[in-house]
Amino acid sequence: MKIRIATGNDSDAVRSVHRSAFPQAERDIVSQLAVDLLAEETDPPVLSLIAEVDALVDAVVVGHLALSPVRMRDTGEFIGYILAPLAVSPDHQKRGIGSQLIKSGFERLAAMGSGILLVYGDPDFYGRFGFNVDLAAQYLPPYPLQYPFGWLGQGFGEFKAPSSAVPISCVSPLRMPCLW
Repeated sequence: MKIRIATGNDSDAVRSVHRSAFPQAERDIVSQLAVDLLAEETDPPVLSLIAEVDALVDAVVVGHLALSPVRMRDTGEFIGYILAPLAVSPDHQKRGIGSQLIKSGFERLAAMGSGILLVYGDPDFYGRFGFNVDLAAQYLPPYPLQYPFGWLGQGFGEFKAPSSAVPISCVSPLRMPCLW
């Protein structure tokens, strides 16, 4: 398996991975989010990673992870990234591909000196990577959360948590209340 940075040319494969991995009620919106993030131009940039496995002729995309910059809502100051979405094709799940995508994302963010990495997901899964509720509590998501226990954070580099809660803003594709 190989992990590499995704490009716009990967949009069909990324859409397919998310459509196959998410339940019917979520697959359209999450797959569109993943594709929209591939085209999002920000500073610092959105980081999209894909996992490929060798096939008979060409490599096949079997996983995708997007990391998007987040800022303080009031000042616009860059504070870190949010991990969303993450998917692995059902035929390739339970092989550590999602874990390898997350670890690769960690390495890249650490090399960039990024501060906080936030995620809204399963605490049992993401807790294995050091994400925790306490750290995320200092960052107020842009919309009310359906499952507040799933708002998690992880610090990188010379990260220092704020002394009081900070409202955050996300890139445009993540600005949909239904995602939260």
